[in-house]
Amino acid sequence: MKIIDAKVIVTCPGRNFVTLKVVTDEGVYGIGDATLNGREMAVVSYLEDHIVPCLIGRDPQQVEDIWQYLYRGAYWRRGPVTMTAIAAVDVALWDIKAKIANQPLYQLLGGKSRDGVMVYGHANGGDIAETVDEVGRYIDMGYKAIRAQTGVPGLPSTYGVASEKMYYEPADAELPTENVWSTEKYLNHVPKLFQTLRDKYGFDHHLLHDSHHRLTPIEAARLGKDLEPFRLFWLEDTVTAENQESFRLIRQHTTTPLAVGEVFSSIFDCQQLITEQLIDYIRATVVHAGGITHLRRIANLADLYHVRTGCHGATDLSPVCMGAALHFDTWVPNFGIQEYMRHTPETDAVFPHVYTFDDGYLYPGEVPGHGVDIDEALAAKYPYKPAYLPVNRLQDGTMFNW
Repeated sequence: MKIIDAKVIVTCPGRNFVTLKVVTDEGVYGIGDATLNGREMAVVSYLEDHIVPCLIGRDPQQVEDIWQYLYRGAYWRRGPVTMTAIAAVDVALWDIKAKIANQPLYQLLGGKSRDGVMVYGHANGGDIAETVDEVGRYIDMGYKAIRAQTGVPGLPSTYGVASEKMYYEPADAELPTENVWSTEKYLNHVPKLFQTLRDKYGFDHHLLHDSHHRLTPIEAARLGKDLEPFRLFWLEDTVTAENQESFRLIRQHTTTPLAVGEVFSSIFDCQQLITEQLIDYIRATVVHAGGITHLRRIANLADLYHVRTGCHGATDLSPVCMGAALHFDTWVPNFGIQEYMRHTPETDAVFPHVYTFDDGYLYPGEVPGHGVDIDEALAAKYPYKPAYLPVNRLQDGTMFNW
């Protein structure tokens, strides 16, 4: 069996997605997600100009060797563009391998470790009262775990708060919009949200929160300590993680569980965090951390240090990535939780899939492969639209982390 074609498909059914389709001489094909929010076309070029020519004629069943070829052979290793492109190839090849075996992908990884994948949804509101109502709506939908975000008084916009509750998409303009941020206002307000949520709903549901890389270590430590009475499932992305040692300070001051990793592209981005047990959940994704092949290595390292998985799953990851992630989640022994932000009906139509939601859990389905396809004719009706993520400034105008 040989690869005879590999093509990149760009579509925008409400937001931009990049998909790689790898075709073999026996008619079996696989698809992988290659979406990098706000930098989609950089990955398109990397695939079309540098990777696809290297795939033609190769045996698609040599998943590990092709992964090593694309990683070690590039010399310029790692980084989000490179690892997203490698992930697209890797997931497409795993899809092919599972289809050849006539098995759902999780069987090739080692079989089921659980019956269903617990997921969390995103509840948000312009103020605490609206967020509390949204959390209640997610509880009514059967969610066992809910991320709660609220607007902050005095700030015109806040990360994670959207007018469209089910399909939050922050990449909102052809050039970056500018948000305004105040750490002081945020730190004073967020504990009030979780006090209100626990007072109303008790402790039967998991609650999560995302700081989105906007705190210093000591600020994160203070927030974690303030939130301890409310028993969060996790506090996510408190600080930028280029300096992994910064989590030591946070860990010294709070027992609130810590999660990080959606922007990580390799095992080296989280090696110290894991081996020193500075985090509780690693959020690296199939699409941005080099595919299933590399994410397995991260999970295996994490398992040695009591760190569990909590893969990123926002709407800027296509259903292809979600399908692959669910097979990974079904297998991985140290699973924690899976983020699940629903896609629009237009996106679901472009990417028909067999995974299903029921009573707080996702199920990957039992068809051969990862269970997600692409309708190329429908995808062609949604051309690419330039869209950037916002940038962020402090109230005095200083450039800050979005």
